[in-house]
Amino acid sequence: MNAQLEQRMVAAVMDCPARLVPSGDPITIPKNTFVTITQARGGNYTVSYKGNLARVDGTDAEALGLEPEEIHYPEAEDGEVKDSYIWDTLKTVYDPEIPVSIVDLGLIYDVDVVKDDNGHATVNVQMTLTAPACGMGQVLADDVTYRLKKVPNVDAVNVTLVFDPPWSRDMISEEAQLELGMF
Repeated sequence: MNAQLEQRMVAAVMDCPARLVPSGDPITIPKNTFVTITQARGGNYTVSYKGNLARVDGTDAEALGLEPEEIHYPEAEDGEVKDSYIWDTLKTVYDPEIPVSIVDLGLIYDVDVVKDDNGHATVNVQMTLTAPACGMGQVLADDVTYRLKKVPNVDAVNVTLVFDPPWSRDMISEEAQLELGMF
């Protein structure tokens, strides 16, 4: 996925859909409006717009004059869902306010792949949020669903938001704690 962009200003080249952070409310950034990219991780962008943060999905990057990023994996020859593809994909989903993936934040509690009698694979994900009232919860869950459906042989994805056990800073990986300067 793309590397972290340095903070920079760009102009929307067309109307750009976005979601306010942390409420998750949908907005449109009008064409020819300047925004400042504050975070570019996992193919998504967090921008400053009218004094607020907004999340722009990587599939809408063209509206900001940027190259959209897609997840691509080689087809699994055995028809199985590769665990490594699932986890690599989950690591491309970033919290819009914290420059850390949801995996490294400790938000993913459980991942289970279930095949039905016809061989169709469903990925079941249990995840949490850094705060139960976070308005971005459904946005992150939708991002997990969208991205995991790109994994070869995944037919369906179910994401369940859970709050037991409650998330705490202790769940952040050591690597992410170092990156965030928490040591």
